[in-house]
Amino acid sequence: MTVDAVVKLGGSLLSDARMKERLDALGSMAERHRLVVVPGGGPFADAVREASARHHPGTGAAHWMAILAMDQHAHLLCGLSDSSRLVRAPPEVEEAVTAGELAVLAPYAWLREADPLPHGWHVTSDSLAAWVAARLGAKLLVLLKSVEGVSDGQGEVLPEVDRRSPELVGIVDEHFALALEPGFDCWILSGRHPERLAALLSEGRTRGTRVR
Repeated sequence: MTVDAVVKLGGSLLSDARMKERLDALGSMAERHRLVVVPGGGPFADAVREASARHHPGTGAAHWMAILAMDQHAHLLCGLSDSSRLVRAPPEVEEAVTAGELAVLAPYAWLREADPLPHGWHVTSDSLAAWVAARLGAKLLVLLKSVEGVSDGQGEVLPEVDRRSPELVGIVDEHFALALEPGFDCWILSGRHPERLAALLSEGRTRGTRVR
């Protein structure tokens, strides 16, 4: 199976009052491109962090609680978008993208069976999206975040960085450089400007940062 892009939708974007509008834009893109959304944990993962800090359930329990937080986000997104379909495994992804629907991944069931990533807060939905993109044969991995791209520290967006670049600290998780397979095409874009993703999908370039 091949999809055109795996799009990680950062949990911080849930604070955007125009979330439904952004999802509608993604749904329109999915009519022309085979797209899979991997939701971040957002406030649901923040609740897991708080509960874990208070009760100390152990790394393994906290890991699976955080993955379930992504499932909650996936259900929320599907509730906001009529053009999306909740998917849990590759066969369901194939059905959704073939139908021209926006596939929104609730990853817990798939991840629980495969358990491919280290457990710990150094691994987030960024690394999980990289793993999913490789498993689905995606041509492209896009991380939609609440930043314009990777900054040079003076407000300018860098057009390209190495996956081990120090400028990525605080933008992607600590494990991401290992999770992103060599040669994989990855971009970091602002999730508040879906037209930039549309341009990338159709033209191969846009405002944002390509991660080598």
